[in-house]
Amino acid sequence: MLNVARLRILREVAHCGSISAAASALSYTQSAVSQQIAALESETGLTLLERHPRGVSLTAAGQALVGHAEGILARLPLAVRAVVAVAYLTGWRLAAEVLTRQWRHVDFSAGATLMPRAIASFRAAYPGVELSLAEGEPVEIAPRLRAGELDLALLFEFEGESLVGERMTRAELLEDPMFLALPRSHRLATRRRLRLEDLSGEAWVQTSQASPCARHVVRCCHAAGFEPNVAFESDDYQTVQGLVAAGVGVALIPRMALSAVRDDVTIRSLSPSPPVRRVIAAAPPGARLVPAANAMLGILQEVARNDGGQQPPAA
Repeated sequence: MLNVARLRILREVAHCGSISAAASALSYTQSAVSQQIAALESETGLTLLERHPRGVSLTAAGQALVGHAEGILARLPLAVRAVVAVAYLTGWRLAAEVLTRQWRHVDFSAGATLMPRAIASFRAAYPGVELSLAEGEPVEIAPRLRAGELDLALLFEFEGESLVGERMTRAELLEDPMFLALPRSHRLATRRRLRLEDLSGEAWVQTSQASPCARHVVRCCHAAGFEPNVAFESDDYQTVQGLVAAGVGVALIPRMALSAVRDDVTIRSLSPSPPVRRVIAAAPPGARLVPAANAMLGILQEVARNDGGQQPPAA
């Protein structure tokens, strides 16, 4: 491994044309400069300087090494600034991703609630960090996270399945309970206590069959002793509410997707406890979180703590 300080000395000797002039420019003794050049020649196994009565000149090997030394030494200040940026969260880039099927679709509910507030807090605290946000399909995000293409991802987990591998860094942000949506005129809409078993004979509206949320609803219905009769599917929760309001079925909708509830839909919590999905943040495996990702994670946890106790608006 070549010594950077010796490369700087060689470059100065080449610029000055003599060891004595380089020693004067660097505030070294001639002997110290000669020793460092000799050590560099020993490291490379090549003669780098030709000595003349009135100075020195570079050999072909010396010229090649000085050419590379210029680039190496020019980049050292950039490397120092990059290290300082990591320590003080300036000039860093944070790439985050949110689980979603499409911008308007079901699994963007966390992106539409948690992320905007977290991003606003993060930018106020760390204006020097470049922050990018993207959306992706569930099957796309985990491989990109494992490959290190993303610094942080926001995901949903359901009982019995997970997108996060064992080696990934994982932090649970909050539990997002699922509420029952009924037509306002439904016979059960006035009941104070409802169990999932009470809905066994109903038609259901849910997300597309392949979605983790739909699979979770089906598992919950099976645990309650019945097979749900799925009449309609939509990955847009506003469309789900519209179908419920039209009286074609009932639905389970996560709280985070209930920021707006139609007047002709009634929302009820299920007893004794509702089905839930967990909102988590995940980071790539095999390394510590980069400082910017660690800062964002802390902000997400704070936003989630403030959000966790909220209830859906009244129908």
